[in-house]
Amino acid sequence: MKKYVLAGLLSLASLAGTAAAADTCGGVYTVKPGDSLSLISDRLYKDAGKWTTIHSQNISSIGPKAHAIRVGMKLDIACLDGLPTGLPGGKKMADAVPAVAQPVKIQAGSAEVRKRINLLTGSDYAPFTGKELHNGGLMTHIVDAAMRNAAPAQGYAIHWVDHWASHEEPLLSNALLDAGFPWFKPNCEENPDQDRCKNFEFSAPLFELLMLLFTDKNNPVAFAKDEDLFGKTICRPQGYASYMLDQDGRNWLKEGKINLVSPLTPKACYEMVLAGEADAVMMNEFTGRAQLKNLGMSEQFEVVPQPVAIQAFHILVHNTHPNAKQILATIDSGLKGIREDGSYQAIVEDHLARIWAGF
Repeated sequence: MKKYVLAGLLSLASLAGTAAAADTCGGVYTVKPGDSLSLISDRLYKDAGKWTTIHSQNISSIGPKAHAIRVGMKLDIACLDGLPTGLPGGKKMADAVPAVAQPVKIQAGSAEVRKRINLLTGSDYAPFTGKELHNGGLMTHIVDAAMRNAAPAQGYAIHWVDHWASHEEPLLSNALLDAGFPWFKPNCEENPDQDRCKNFEFSAPLFELLMLLFTDKNNPVAFAKDEDLFGKTICRPQGYASYMLDQDGRNWLKEGKINLVSPLTPKACYEMVLAGEADAVMMNEFTGRAQLKNLGMSEQFEVVPQPVAIQAFHILVHNTHPNAKQILATIDSGLKGIREDGSYQAIVEDHLARIWAGF
């Protein structure tokens, strides 16, 4: 009789454990034989297309190649729209629900602000920066948290100038403001003469994201190795950096291995692909998906399941600024602090949930 009672207790305990696990969202997934990021994404999120989120969350361990996962590898899985449930290390479901969106509050200026560390950003760069976005967007939220963690004695302020072309020159070059974000850093070891490499110093990375190819679903592009893209035409709108096509020894543009076309607008790029005048549009994963949604073209395009590159956002300070080293040391100290106390990851997951809900 005791054996039956014990069996019943074990069964109830098992059910209780399963129920508790189901009340969590996100967590850690261990890679199994036969897994790929898209299969894991399909299993956990019921959407194979969210493989990019898993890759982004685990860039430091996976690296630039999406297929470079190994059996036994531990992957951090963000909670998106209540999925996945039941993974070890997940958040309680109530804690995974994004807080009510809070647009950024812009304080009125005064001469007193000149004593502070003054950081510069702009709007119209969703989901990264924007006055109408939750806490000013993902990058603004990270920068603000890092500066609060660093707590510089002179204080700090974030300023918004929506004319992005004025940021590097003259606002930062003349130290009218101290530091700007978010900006990509070229491979300055290979391209020391690139203007941004010659003129600016960079913080530690704020956030790494995937540069992807978006292609016509009816005319897909295979990309497993660099040679697969040779002879292809890639579209990148005017004003969007393309140096990543030549870095890390690729020299795709310098040596004419691929063709680059640059119409005035992103819309023109997507239309060129659908018309067969280009093979793919290159965008970071969030900007590309948002553009396609806004243009009503999401159903016509798909993501090529291999990133072209991984790019990191940084804060930059002009190298003629008399306090450049001290400012960057303060910023890096704050970034290190929020990574160590867990608030960085909480900010990223909060924004990822909002971003994917918008797609």
